[in-house]
Amino acid sequence: MSTHLRQEDSQLIDDLHRLSKKSPKLVRSTVYNAPSDPSISLRSWKMNEFKYYDVPSPFPTLARGLFSRELPCGDDSKGEQKYQIVARGYDKFFNIGEVPWTDWSTLSLHTGPTYTLSLKSNGCIIFIAPISPSKLIVTSKHALGPMQGVSETHSEVGHRWLKKHLEEKGKTEEQLASKLWEKNWTTIAELCDDNFEEHVLPYPAEKSGLHLHGINETSREFHTMPTETVNAFAEEWGFIKTPTITLNSIPEVKSFTDDIAKTGIWNGEALEGFVVRTHIVDPKRGSTTRNARPPYPTGSSFFFKVKFDEPYMMYRDWREVTKILLSTKGPLNDAKLPKSKLKRKETHLYVEWVKKEIRHNPNAFSEYLKGKGIIATRERFLKWTETNEGKKGLVVESEALPTAKEFGKTIILPVAIPGCGKTAVSVALTSLFNFGHTQSDDIQGKKSAPAFIRNVVNLLKHHDVVIADKNNHLMQHRDSLREAVAKMDPPVRLLALNWSLDRPQATIHRICGDRVFARGDKHQTLRADTLAKVHEDVIWQFIRNAEELADKEVDVSIEMDIEDTLEQAVDRAVAACVSILGLRQPSAKEIDEAVHKARDYVPQTKKPQEQKKKKNDEQSTPRYFGFLPEVDLIDVIGKQMEDASDVPENGKAFWNALVTEHRVTMRPHITVVHNKSLPDAIELWERCSQLHRMALPPSFTFTLGHLVWNKRVMAITVDDFELDGSPDNHSSAGQEGSEFVSKLSEEVRNTLHITVGTSDPDVPPFEARALVETWRFGKRSGIGSLELDGLTARGRIKGLFN
Repeated sequence: MSTHLRQEDSQLIDDLHRLSKKSPKLVRSTVYNAPSDPSISLRSWKMNEFKYYDVPSPFPTLARGLFSRELPCGDDSKGEQKYQIVARGYDKFFNIGEVPWTDWSTLSLHTGPTYTLSLKSNGCIIFIAPISPSKLIVTSKHALGPMQGVSETHSEVGHRWLKKHLEEKGKTEEQLASKLWEKNWTTIAELCDDNFEEHVLPYPAEKSGLHLHGINETSREFHTMPTETVNAFAEEWGFIKTPTITLNSIPEVKSFTDDIAKTGIWNGEALEGFVVRTHIVDPKRGSTTRNARPPYPTGSSFFFKVKFDEPYMMYRDWREVTKILLSTKGPLNDAKLPKSKLKRKETHLYVEWVKKEIRHNPNAFSEYLKGKGIIATRERFLKWTETNEGKKGLVVESEALPTAKEFGKTIILPVAIPGCGKTAVSVALTSLFNFGHTQSDDIQGKKSAPAFIRNVVNLLKHHDVVIADKNNHLMQHRDSLREAVAKMDPPVRLLALNWSLDRPQATIHRICGDRVFARGDKHQTLRADTLAKVHEDVIWQFIRNAEELADKEVDVSIEMDIEDTLEQAVDRAVAACVSILGLRQPSAKEIDEAVHKARDYVPQTKKPQEQKKKKNDEQSTPRYFGFLPEVDLIDVIGKQMEDASDVPENGKAFWNALVTEHRVTMRPHITVVHNKSLPDAIELWERCSQLHRMALPPSFTFTLGHLVWNKRVMAITVDDFELDGSPDNHSSAGQEGSEFVSKLSEEVRNTLHITVGTSDPDVPPFEARALVETWRFGKRSGIGSLELDGLTARGRIKGLFN
């Protein structure tokens, strides 16, 4: 047995076992048999990813990738059971500004020279460690060996490459195992092999394989070897060396990376970023940032990363818009591409080019949605941009930018839904700049749309800038404004204040619904309804019907943020008016006064409340009560499919089919109780109804455990939930919410799930419940699963009708 047994290592694993039993949503583990010796069982530990951000940390270690083994009781002198750490990854590290201890000023204070910047490889992490003086394990971050439904796992491909590297150096696995066993080391490499799996950046044949970037002590504490040791090891054993550069201070690191960020190119190649390796020092005297100190003792190894947006993020945008186009049913020109991915003129040109490629050469994209051909497509485009046709296209895109056009007057049109804050912002802007301002909600009568357009046109006669205060959430609304001023000379600029609905629908609904409730009856038509919650139904209708602002629909678009406070939204709009319209920058006092006026605004006209019929007073019974989790399934699952080490092929195929056929549910829910369960579940029904009727119901958080599927349905298990700790849960709501959590039975908890989608419209979504129950109780034949990486979501109880 190993001579590297340490009491502190054994204690760490013991602590993890206890924490896992106490809080399974924080720490989980999976047992594997070592492929090189199936008699040895190894345990892989996995922490909730989101909790790495917490200070103090809930974990006894910050290691991201940790494997252990249980030793027989007789292997130590006292006869006590011990644990051994077998493989140990880096501690979790963060990007600049991602956590308080990775801003430049804090890093300058708490870290010391030297600073080694290593290229951030664009692949999959691989650990290589010994389990005896002659045997190795090769793992991905959390798994090793074969996996059912996966033709070749990351760890298996990593092992294949290890054998190749060793063979080229005339070495054996036994020799490497002996060396690592003697040193008590875990080697850490990046698997980069485009033939196996493409990422964003390309790796030619000569750079394919295992890029060695670290060697850690296999111990509780994070200690990593210096770059000189790592490079010498790579040279000796045949690994590919990771390029590095060493600097002496944080200002040097910042200056160097700022220069690289301008192009995203280093040594002639595009890169994602750098990992910076340094160590913790005692803070200088007079420090006022003790709370931001990194959560490590003095002398510890410490990593942070610096990532670049360009061209890496541009390449990601190209990949994502291509996937959307390939998933589009009908003409490609009708595809709705997110404006957030169309910020660059190069991307506009890429979209037009790739549409032609898809039409004329569809076979080239046959496996694109499976992660193949991404780089080849991009390289074909980049090569095309060097031709005369490509250069001309880029010039055309540059000339098409709005700044190239001379305008006369301007219409500011919000693109929003109720509760975004469009009227409040409009009132503030009008107060500051004396704009013309007309509201569609002020217009009485049936034919309000033409009257609203006439009001806008008439105001343009007396004002250089007019705010067309309407939701303008439909394309026909924007078309009407554009057509009304199309013949004016000089041209009228259309400036959109665009509140993109780029968050989960439940999040948007909560934010806007709470704002409508907070303003009470201070609106012409849409007023808060505590009992029937009719205003919430109206907001749902707007969310479902809203049409995203398309590219080139307006002359210039200012991206607003639905979660901004009124002050933040006004600041954003004012900055746009100053820079685009060339207006004077108002003082902070003037802006504060305008915000105050907007907050106190009451419309001059109000439409009388319609008399409700008796049957509408008695609200119909919901079909079911459930949580509306604030989660974007396409975003969350898509990232898991991309980032997870090994995903069963049938799971990838099912997911790709759901996305391609638009069968992923857009408004996910977690059913708690259905009216078909009445009268047996009347007590639970009443408790849900009580929460639903609250003016501001409590919010809850959920842990999303596993993605599970069979041939008919895909679902996400909800392993746990608790009262959300946010300020939204005021004392009354918090008390009701806590009581609800405490009284929820284990039987109900075991059924909680999110239906992701079904294979066919004829498959009823309720099959997901049976799937989850079957999987939970261990009957997993024919069921695929993927553990989700510590994902959480929040939501409220709602009475739902569809």
